Amino acid sequence: MPKERGRKVIVTNRKARHNYSILDTYEAGIVLVGTEVKSLRAGKVSLADAFATVDDGEVWLRNVHIPEYTYGTWTNHEVRRHRKLLLHKREIEKLIGKTKEGGLSLVPLSLYFSDGKVKVELALARGKRAYDKRQDLAKRDARREVARALGRAAKGRYGRR
Repeated sequence: MPKERGRKVIVTNRKARHNYSILDTYEAGIVLVGTEVKSLRAGKVSLADAFATVDDGEVWLRNVHIPEYTYGTWTNHEVRRHRKLLLHKREIEKLIGKTKEGGLSLVPLSLYFSDGKVKVELALARGKRAYDKRQDLAKRDARREVARALGRAAKGRYGRR
């Protein structure tokens, strides 16, 4: 069987970019059991309430919902167990310093296969307030309106409807 190449996204956490300001991102490996990988290959996972913590010099991913593998037996995994993340020691020390600094969280942005191995994109993020979210929505709407106007101008439609 040929070896898997490239990056295949399993799931992305779309709410994370809405609720948090992303300061830095990290790629981490994740310790899984066989039935979890098979469930991931089937594309069944939810990052909705997921977050990461640093405990005793190790990074743990919590609240990731990977449903039981349907063809699994009594060896099936727990659905919401804590999963260890694999990072370099310097990265972990940096994360410890940043999260203790205050106001910063570790949020998973996406889960993907990279050359056949499951990876998680972890973000060091600060929570947004309601007015920040409104400002982001206003900026996005303004950019969309400008793009529409430029598109109409390029097609020769200068007038408004």
